[in-house]
Amino acid sequence: MAQSATLDTLDRRLIHALQIDGRASFSRIAGVLGAPERTVTRRYHRLRSALVVRVVGLVDSSRIGKLDWLVRIDCTPDAADAVTAVLVRRGDTSWIAPLAGGTRLTCMVRTPTAGSDGGRPLFDHLLRTPGVRDVEASCLLRPVAGVGGWAGRTRALEAPEQTALLDPVPEPRTDDPEAARAEADWGEAEERLAGALALDGRADIAQLATVTGWSASTVRRRIAALRAAGVLHFEVDVDPSHFGFPLEALLWLEVAPAGLAEVTQALSRHTAVAFAAVTTGRASVFAMVQCRDTAALYDYLAGDLAALPGIGRVESALIHRRAKRAGPLLLPATSPRPAERGPGRPLRR
Repeated sequence: MAQSATLDTLDRRLIHALQIDGRASFSRIAGVLGAPERTVTRRYHRLRSALVVRVVGLVDSSRIGKLDWLVRIDCTPDAADAVTAVLVRRGDTSWIAPLAGGTRLTCMVRTPTAGSDGGRPLFDHLLRTPGVRDVEASCLLRPVAGVGGWAGRTRALEAPEQTALLDPVPEPRTDDPEAARAEADWGEAEERLAGALALDGRADIAQLATVTGWSASTVRRRIAALRAAGVLHFEVDVDPSHFGFPLEALLWLEVAPAGLAEVTQALSRHTAVAFAAVTTGRASVFAMVQCRDTAALYDYLAGDLAALPGIGRVESALIHRRAKRAGPLLLPATSPRPAERGPGRPLRR
């Protein structure tokens, strides 16, 4: 669990720089920030050691033949914590959040494509787990906001500073033969690479070479190719409360097909939206929003969101806490693991 921390101006500028390029060298970042390299390096390691900030490597599931699902689980009151504790430890889950009220939780799950089992074993396991009353899974079709970082943490650098951190890497192209090769060549070594970068997006080349069995030069080339192809990107994992936005809410929007383009384009410009995607299911758009308090959430619902045409119904829920964010847990949870006692073991791998 992240410790309480107050982010100063340098911290925020460093976080914004890492969001632009999570693997930029500290010397390069220091030059842009106008701070000593030693200070920037020490600042990042202090924040990461306190579990306040870290860089994680994330893979675009669609480009490696997998699917992402938004899963809502309804539990009995005595089972919610146990189910959450087990899901937290799975490598195929992220963004796990018990909701206010105590009996529901949401998470993101990565599964094989629908052409194989489409995640059926996990969903069946969940439904057979004692205390789980219902499971609803919606497939993410397309992310529409927040992929490049929530706007709340990407306002600290001026435009010239942002440009100075950008490498001349071409935008991913679906018709690019090199991009297609990068995706087609995904194998066990790439899985190990992705696993190491999910734990630490700034892991050094020597460590990654050991994990993958590649030479250092191969690791560098492979990371560059995967990034250029849009298969791999880096995210800054940080609690929005450190930026003064402690209230996190989830929204499920029922949007008519004719209104999808306009609604999703608007969501991509809303500063309150940390992430949004078009999904299957009753609600065709899912969004995570960050607010300072409940009054700010009301203002967003009654203002920016209400102004959008095509939204037929909105369901909202407050997040009670984040049990897991984008990357794997760095430290084991200290709470007991009741789901592993007696009959509550079906979710273990």
